[in-house]
Amino acid sequence: MIRVVVVDDHEVVRAGFAALLDTQPDVTVSGSAADGAAAVALCREIRPDVVLMDVRMPVLDGIEATRRIVDEAGGDGPRILMLTTFDLDEHVYDALAAGASGFLLKDVTAERLFDAVRVVAAGEALLAPSVTRRLIGEFARLRPRPAAQAAALATLTPREREVLRLVAEGLSNPEIAGRLVVGEETVKTHVSRVLAKLGLRDRTQAVVTAYESGLVVPRDSR
Repeated sequence: MIRVVVVDDHEVVRAGFAALLDTQPDVTVSGSAADGAAAVALCREIRPDVVLMDVRMPVLDGIEATRRIVDEAGGDGPRILMLTTFDLDEHVYDALAAGASGFLLKDVTAERLFDAVRVVAAGEALLAPSVTRRLIGEFARLRPRPAAQAAALATLTPREREVLRLVAEGLSNPEIAGRLVVGEETVKTHVSRVLAKLGLRDRTQAVVTAYESGLVVPRDSR
């Protein structure tokens, strides 16, 4: 059973998402919160598998709440999906960089919501290939490149850098295996080593790092 917490400052939104999720036999809504501070406390108490987190909330916004939940729980903590109204939202970008595993638009279809919860509960990042990479690419180019990230990339082998670049391009493990003409297990090993060396939680943070470090250069959409 996948235990979910829904966090949004609008009661109708919390109730709507909870009602949808409760229709699924493998999902249960374990709690809800109206602000980020309450969400951090609730996650500390009940340790859910997945958190649906609104970006903009009073008391403590979704970005800082995400950062605190991830910092407290580390790799064993809940997977966080950000809820937003706009697909090109700089606050969502900040949340992805803080440790969120993906984001959903608030007008998401029920099936897309169910799929997203199951994907992140299984430990995967929710990378809608075009939308997420467009979001990351749009805002990464506006940020200064942290020196620490460039130094961290220097710890990667040439093959690991190549794998990271392909992950950032949105390729799955089987697709990377086909591109590099290696086995899928070999790719999984490379990805795991990249995440471990860079101190990243999942593929979403790997994509952010690849763009922010300059390893992948965003295409100019204009």
